[in-house]
Amino acid sequence: MLAGKKIILGVCGSIAAYKSALLVRGLLRAGAEVRVLMTPSAADFLSPLTLATLSKNPVVSSVHTREGWNNHVELGLWADAYVIAPVTATTLAKLASGLCDTVLVAVYLSARCPVFFAPAMDVDMWQHPATRANVEKLQSYGNHLIDVESGELASGLSGPGRLAEPEHIVALLDAFFAAPEADLAGRRILITAGPTYEDLDPVRYLGNRSTGRMGIALAEAAAARGAEVELVLGPTHLQTTAAGVTTTNVRSALEMHAAALARWPACTDAILSAAVADYRPATLSGEKIKKSDGDLQLRLVRTPDIAADLGSSKRPEQTLVGFALETENGVENARGKLDRKQLDFIVLNSPLDPGAGFGHETNQIQLIDRNKVTAFELKSKRAVADDILDRLVRDKPTP
Repeated sequence: MLAGKKIILGVCGSIAAYKSALLVRGLLRAGAEVRVLMTPSAADFLSPLTLATLSKNPVVSSVHTREGWNNHVELGLWADAYVIAPVTATTLAKLASGLCDTVLVAVYLSARCPVFFAPAMDVDMWQHPATRANVEKLQSYGNHLIDVESGELASGLSGPGRLAEPEHIVALLDAFFAAPEADLAGRRILITAGPTYEDLDPVRYLGNRSTGRMGIALAEAAAARGAEVELVLGPTHLQTTAAGVTTTNVRSALEMHAAALARWPACTDAILSAAVADYRPATLSGEKIKKSDGDLQLRLVRTPDIAADLGSSKRPEQTLVGFALETENGVENARGKLDRKQLDFIVLNSPLDPGAGFGHETNQIQLIDRNKVTAFELKSKRAVADDILDRLVRDKPTP
């Protein structure tokens, strides 16, 4: 699928820059045309002549050269994809903030094509909150993370932070450009995602750690497969601009309940991935609740059950999919929800599984219906989304 594709490869100053030569070779073997950009420090790790020879195109390392002006806008418009591999913590921060002091960032800001970024750094740098925030900000702009891999690092430490192997990057790009089968064409899918915030007073609320990443991955994957998607999204810094996805932003369980019920009659399917609060404060204080010497007691009341209410009005041709986040007796508890809420199948995951649950780019699930349990290994949330949608396609009811 990469044959004839025009790829810009951005290379930053990392010990992993040597893998860029292998990446260029891999892209060329797949039939792509490659142009290489380098930050000034990248040349300390890998010769521009090497990449120019391999790519059969001059390497660009500055907007201004002795030969003249390198038009970063033209480069950004030329490409079918822009891949930055490796991207260092420094350039990651520049991309996230728009600090345009290299040709690599200038082309990024001008690019209209999909942008992929593949970080490479030591384990502590990768896990630092500042790095995590920059990664999430870039993803929130619609850019695609090529996740780090784990193993021995240049520092001698071992852990996550290694640049993804070149063959893995080529395979990911190949899969991206593969035309997705439009097996959801004609379907209108309601997806709930993210947390709900239940206000206590003007400055405090009850909430949870959901980011909405799983639901957004479902929305984008469903749209890519031809569906019209109604995404009802709780408060989160993540958003999607994918074509085919209409987003309604809500805050509370009551607002999500109202939005979901209003859209359900016109939908063929619903996937309820949101982490909706089970309880909300019985009263909302109009003023900030002041601290006192004694304990504070809160009276909580139940929030509406979105899954149950959608299930009670479900037509025979509609499919309803729920999510269950369980820490014990997962399969038993999830199966109990199937009948109570009239679900067709349910997605079970646990925050106790490494790399699963809230705040991760990955998830590990089991799909449960009344007859069997299907377990999957740890995957990216986009890959998990396709597993769920595959089951949705296979199990579509006959009207």
